[in-house]
Amino acid sequence: MRNFILRVIVYAIGIALVAELVPGITVANDTIGTLLIIGLVFGIVNAILKPILTILTCPLVILSLGLFILVINAIMLLITANFLPDRLQIEGFWPAFLGGILMSIISLVLERVLGVDDKSNKGKRDPDVIIMDRR
Repeated sequence: MRNFILRVIVYAIGIALVAELVPGITVANDTIGTLLIIGLVFGIVNAILKPILTILTCPLVILSLGLFILVINAIMLLITANFLPDRLQIEGFWPAFLGGILMSIISLVLERVLGVDDKSNKGKRDPDVIIMDRR
């Protein structure tokens, strides 16, 4: 639960930055509540639809050497904007494409800084680290 809340905050910060940087993406009112709602919807869309869409388009992802994931990220932003038309407006595919790239970069950096972890290995040893016992 902690990771999901942190992801919503990361997505809210990412949406705020993307709306400032990308022409064609606007947030209706830049209040914290609006950004958190957009982050929540974006998090739910990413958690539910992105894996399904990635599996369905797996041949395209493989043929493009993973670059088709950028198109999937753009689609996730467009779906979020369709769920919240009064809060998030995106004026076409190319602003969504650029916004998806920026959201990926911002999310990657902020999740590393905040320590959001998918593996949930809290309190466990890292299996990749070999500890040499000196006797």
